[in-house]
Amino acid sequence: MPEHAPTATDRTVLLEPYVTELGRLAKEQCPAAVVEVLFTRYEDEDAHVVVFLPESASATDMDKLGEVLTRRSVEILLETGLLILAGVYEAAQRR
Repeated sequence: MPEHAPTATDRTVLLEPYVTELGRLAKEQCPAAVVEVLFTRYEDEDAHVVVFLPESASATDMDKLGEVLTRRSVEILLETGLLILAGVYEAAQRR
């Protein structure tokens, strides 16, 4: 019998603690941020954490948060092989 091949549900279970961590990290840096998680797979991407900062956030705030999330996302990739992209946007860019 072939070994159990991971399903999409299995992958989501693996991803949940990491996307939760990235979301919590974003909220620690900017409590007013809106965090959305997309599990739509595209090429090698496992998930995408999308953070929308309030209108009052500066470009510097956006850059700093982007750096923090990217740094942790790379650590997660190296530790687990999970590719979770993180993007920081202005609130006006939210659909």
